[in-house]
Amino acid sequence: MKRAELAAFIQAIREVRGSLTDEQIVSVPAFYPTWRADRAYAAGDIVRYGEHAYRCLQTHQAQEGWAPGLAPSLWAKVLIPDPDVIPDWEQPDSTNAYKTGDKVRYKGKIYESLIDGNIWAPDAYPAGWKEIQA
Repeated sequence: MKRAELAAFIQAIREVRGSLTDEQIVSVPAFYPTWRADRAYAAGDIVRYGEHAYRCLQTHQAQEGWAPGLAPSLWAKVLIPDPDVIPDWEQPDSTNAYKTGDKVRYKGKIYESLIDGNIWAPDAYPAGWKEIQA
């Protein structure tokens, strides 16, 4: 592949990865760079850190101590880590709430979110969830 073709291919990947759903994001981790402390990040950027994907919440110059998982004002964990595995419910915040159709395990049962922006546990806001069979 020639240099110009490779540059065009990389640009196409950058454009496509901006439109992927959370489920798709975690299914193609190679599309996203690993977080580094010597990089500048823009709001909306996705990075890999540890075993998870994180979305940048505000533009900043990274530095040690501001890594995803350590700086919740800068990074929101993508809460659907594997589209083939139904994860345990985690308390999200407004930056990474569950979306319509997201499935979670909660107190031994499986639930599907009926709304976007869902930050409530299934027993705290039952109207936001539907119990489903595994």
